[in-house]
Amino acid sequence: MLNKKISFKIILKNGRILVPILYRWQYKIESSQVLKVSINLAGDWSNKESFLAKIRKDGNITITKAVQSRLKRKDLNLKGCNMDVTLEPA
Repeated sequence: MLNKKISFKIILKNGRILVPILYRWQYKIESSQVLKVSINLAGDWSNKESFLAKIRKDGNITITKAVQSRLKRKDLNLKGCNMDVTLEPA
């Protein structure tokens, strides 16, 4: 069970966050646990989105289309973007 806030950086692929396996093992993140996920484009703290999610057994968290559209800027496609991710217990 995750019981404290953790942060890491990812490159977004296909609208999913892949939680590194080291974090899943070290903090014993379970697929039944509800997490508060905060994401923003790397270096852009003005555009931060938070949502509740569960991690799948393969370590992925799906970002819904609604959250993706709020993050997206006109000149930027999110696929392949560097993102800062923060996970904490809900």
